[in-house]
Amino acid sequence: MTRRTEWPDDHGCGPGTEVGHVGGRDDEGRGGGSAAGGAENRRKRKDGGGSSSSRAEAGPPRTPEEQARAICLRLLTGSARTRKQLGDALRERGIPEDAAQEVLSRFEEVGLIDDAKFAGAWVESRHHGRGLARRALARELRTKGVDPATVDEALGQLDSEQEERTARELVDRKLRTTRGLDREKRIRRLAGMLARKGYPEGLALRVVRQALEEEGEDPELMEYHLPEA
Repeated sequence: MTRRTEWPDDHGCGPGTEVGHVGGRDDEGRGGGSAAGGAENRRKRKDGGGSSSSRAEAGPPRTPEEQARAICLRLLTGSARTRKQLGDALRERGIPEDAAQEVLSRFEEVGLIDDAKFAGAWVESRHHGRGLARRALARELRTKGVDPATVDEALGQLDSEQEERTARELVDRKLRTTRGLDREKRIRRLAGMLARKGYPEGLALRVVRQALEEEGEDPELMEYHLPEA
């Protein structure tokens, strides 16, 4: 009986091998994976798009008035502000002037902006906390946009006697740190400290002279160094 020899085909596959079918399974497997990955990517893109949409909806208010209200409320949460301070902040953020003024006026109506109250609290805090005199306080309030009449009203809570008492307290605290210096240097340092805090020159020199004399300085020498005090 003659044995039949079967030769491999050009693809190197043996008899009965279904090349197309094998390749099809391989392609199908890869294709199936790509389809699954594509579907997953589409779902992710869809979900990502939904998140972006949600973020957009929760983003900044759309109208200038809404933006102005949000900015002012955020600033007022930190500390009290004057109308000018808030107006400057809105201008820096590009809020149209008409929208800014409308919101600022509304905030004044409901008491969220009160320059008089701000000025009074500022004077109380800065005088007793930092020892600032009326002149320095007035300068600070003017830079914050408080009108002159409101500044004068706020400064009315400080009279000359209170201002002098505070100046003396400041000198007494500083006096200890100047011991060991020569007389003229002590006078310059103490008077200069009061001048920087806004005290008038006459008041500053008078308070310094009194403090040094009480500490034991010769009054005649003090008269020589501070003749007008």
